[in-house]
Amino acid sequence: MLIPSRRKFLNISCRSLGTLGAASLMSRFSEVNALAQSSCPTDYKALVCIFLFGGNDGNNTVVPISTPSNPANSYSNYAQVRGGLALPASSLNVIGNSKGDQYGLHPSLAGLASLYNSKNVAVMVNVGTLVTPLTQAQYKNQQAAIPSNLFSHLDQQTEWQTSLAQGSGATGWGGRVADAMQGCNTSGFPTIVSVGGNNLFNTGAQTNPATVTAGQVLGLQGFSTSAANTARLSALQSLLTFDNGVSLVQASNAIASSGLNQATILSQALAGGKALTTVFPNTSLGSQLSQVAKIINVRGQLGMRRQIFFAYLGGFDTHDLELNDQGTGLAQVSQAMKAFYDATVEMGTADQVVTFTESDFGRTLQPSGGATLGTDHAWGSHHFVMGGAVKGGDIYGTFPTLQLSGPDDANNRGVWIPTTSLDQYGGSLATWFGVDSSKLGSVFPNLANFKSPLPAFL
Repeated sequence: MLIPSRRKFLNISCRSLGTLGAASLMSRFSEVNALAQSSCPTDYKALVCIFLFGGNDGNNTVVPISTPSNPANSYSNYAQVRGGLALPASSLNVIGNSKGDQYGLHPSLAGLASLYNSKNVAVMVNVGTLVTPLTQAQYKNQQAAIPSNLFSHLDQQTEWQTSLAQGSGATGWGGRVADAMQGCNTSGFPTIVSVGGNNLFNTGAQTNPATVTAGQVLGLQGFSTSAANTARLSALQSLLTFDNGVSLVQASNAIASSGLNQATILSQALAGGKALTTVFPNTSLGSQLSQVAKIINVRGQLGMRRQIFFAYLGGFDTHDLELNDQGTGLAQVSQAMKAFYDATVEMGTADQVVTFTESDFGRTLQPSGGATLGTDHAWGSHHFVMGGAVKGGDIYGTFPTLQLSGPDDANNRGVWIPTTSLDQYGGSLATWFGVDSSKLGSVFPNLANFKSPLPAFL
């Protein structure tokens, strides 16, 4: 039998996730797959979501310099309102757009600026959670549906991951995309892999993600090839398959057993894969994206045609010390994303992998705090989309007018009412990934409320 003290040797770094709890998991076992498509493409594509927890300040991420298409968004107007948080124009990484405007990316985003100027990165501006298109008058007079619990970290993180701007859901939009494409892979390895721990984004109704802890050995550790350890491992495997008649225990055992099988499959594939030469930064996000690259590199051995990945970085809740803290976080984002793009070029998959950012919300244009300036929670913000398939070197969507109490301000502090919904942003990504247009409404329930075409950054 397995000796209790051996538990400390168990380290399952790759496993199926039960993020919704046992009761929810049991209910999903009996669901009928309503999303799966009848036909599957034969090429390879991957989506990589990078979630910036805390609410990244888009106002200092993408800064107007000279904008003839919207004179109200001059650098001087930006600097006047931002005050001590205004970034010097000379420090910005200059980018243009198809309208002849000039913007600047944060000084820490040199890598992404380079990829933007080589047309491998696009900027999607003023994206946020919405139920339906919303004007300033409708918001202030509550004449249309408004997302639940705006400005709450937990609620807005959940809404970004589920695409449900009101109410709650048991699945994420990444998981529902996986549900739609689940028959396209030729092995039992999961369509979705998280290198950022448990999260709702990855959870589908019929598909479950795997979690890989970057830099750690996969599978069970502490079992050598000695006779005693082999017997202990055999006993553990027997316990996981033993029918004890208790449904919840059986479900838990099934998850553990599946996770061990997945760890074995991935470990064998990685062991036989060719090592990448691209050097990743030794940072949290760098390690996560390095792990994603390694898994993409063995896509053939894993039998994968469609994959979705989730990575994350925290530290963007900048109520004070923003000039220091946001710069540190964005530097990590830029360096890791640049290395990841370089790795896709090395693997020959640059046109087949699209990386995109998400975050809780944007932050107020007007600063808060005293000597240690910061910002408060806001709404719409700007995001990056990266990859060889991206129609890069351009800015998509409608940039908000940087004016307190202006036409895009939800109050009087520069809280931008989004002009592009998360559903539209995600809809473009899912369409490129191969989700049939007839299935998009199941992935993004509010998408039908938005009549304008999907953003054309892909």
